[in-house]
Amino acid sequence: MFRPKIPTMPQPTGPAVPPAIVTPATITQSAPAPPPALVLQTPTRPAVRLTPGTALALVGGGTAVVLVVGAVLVSMLLAVALTATSVAVCAVVIRSVLTHR
Repeated sequence: MFRPKIPTMPQPTGPAVPPAIVTPATITQSAPAPPPALVLQTPTRPAVRLTPGTALALVGGGTAVVLVVGAVLVSMLLAVALTATSVAVCAVVIRSVLTHR
């Protein structure tokens, strides 16, 4: 039950068939090649042009994204720090209440 079952290699049951031998005579007797398929050209797209206005808009948008993400991360860090401080203050108060008995 706990021993792995290793599969055995299948043994050929019939006579061995030699591979087909390709000769120049068999190549000339083959079917003619199909005609080449039509190749469709993809339409060319115009390159993106950056004007000073669009470059300024991209820089402004990137700056806004960085500022928003930074504000969110700083506020999350501040929330964690305030929570840790309040837990520490509660621990000190509870310890002092329990030791004054």
